[in-house]
Order: sequence, then C-alpha cells, then structure tokens
Amino acid sequence: MIEPEFHFDFGSPNAYLSHLMIPAIEQRTGARFRYVPVLLGGVFKLTNNRSPGESMAGIRNKLDYERLEMRRFIERHQLPFTFNPNFPVNTLALMRGAVAAQRLGVFERYVDEVYKHMWREPKKMDDPSVIKAALTASGLPVDELLALAGDAEVKATLADNTQQSVERGTFGSPTFYVGDQIWFGKDRLRDVEEAIIAARG
Repeated sequence: MIEPEFHFDFGSPNAYLSHLMIPAIEQRTGARFRYVPVLLGGVFKLTNNRSPGESMAGIRNKLDYERLEMRRFIERHQLPFTFNPNFPVNTLALMRGAVAAQRLGVFERYVDEVYKHMWREPKKMDDPSVIKAALTASGLPVDELLALAGDAEVKATLADNTQQSVERGTFGSPTFYVGDQIWFGKDRLRDVEEAIIAARG
C-alpha cells in the first residue's frame, strides 16, 4: 500500500487547510498519510527561502491575490479558519512537541489540537505559558509532552526530519510526497490524490 507523506509545520495556514482536506482523500483512496514534522524556519534556512510575506513584500497586488485565493479555497471547501493575529508564530516548541507526541502515542490528537489553537481559536502559540494552557485545555499529557520536547533525541529527530525533507526537495510547507514524486501547496492536493490512485494500480 502506497503511503503518501505530508511534511508540515503548524505555522503554515496552508498546511492547516491541507490537514483538513486529507481525511477525505484518505477515505476516497484508502491510503493513509504519514505526517512528518519539519521545522519551517529550518527549511527556509537550508534552502535560502523566505516566507511569502517577506518574498512578496513590495510587489504590488501579488500578496493580495494570494490572500484572495486562500479565501476562495476556504469558502469552496467550507473549512473552519480564523487567521492568527500573532502570525508569524515561532513554532520550534510546537514542532518538537509533535515529535514528542509521536513517542507518547498521542500524535494525532496533538496535531488536531495544536492546529485548532493556531487556526481555529488562534492563540499566541510561541508563548510557553499559552502553549501549556492550550494543551492542558485539550486534555493532552502536557507535563510529559513538554518534558520530552526538551529531550536531545527529540530535538535531533526534528532536525533530521527537516534536513532529510530538504534533501528530497522540500522548500516550504505544506509539501507532499507520493513515492519519489513531490508536490508543494494545498492547491496540488488533487494531483496528490491522482498520484495515490495511479500508484495503487
């Protein structure tokens, strides 16, 4: 069975919107996505890339158009979304927490809940006290998660994920892989689904 991959960082609103679309793709194709936590700041550093807000600064109309396309996508698929007023958020603690959540067996819940606190009920999710309160409210094992997130092996795993993702072709989030094929951005999800079906034979 083919295992499509979703390389993500909580700081990307487009990765969040992709996360909401993935369950329907899984249902239609029978495939199960493997979520790979990467640090977007690390990806940018390794690829000499910049966020859209930075790269489009000073270009007339382009950023406005990107925002328009996001609104269209949200409305077309009727997705719950509230732009986080604290954007951009430093996601280092959250992404280390994602690796910790994998090890503690609460990864799916952690991803759902952190995305909720980022892009549905937005909070300043780079403030340690806010993170702790949010994870507690979500019923997650906050003390264990925060302690493990500081473990050297967890930190190394996130760094390795990020490096290996870049070596495969990643330059931003969301990035998808089906076998050795790569797609970037939520607008390529249809292509990802078609590749899954084709790979399934």
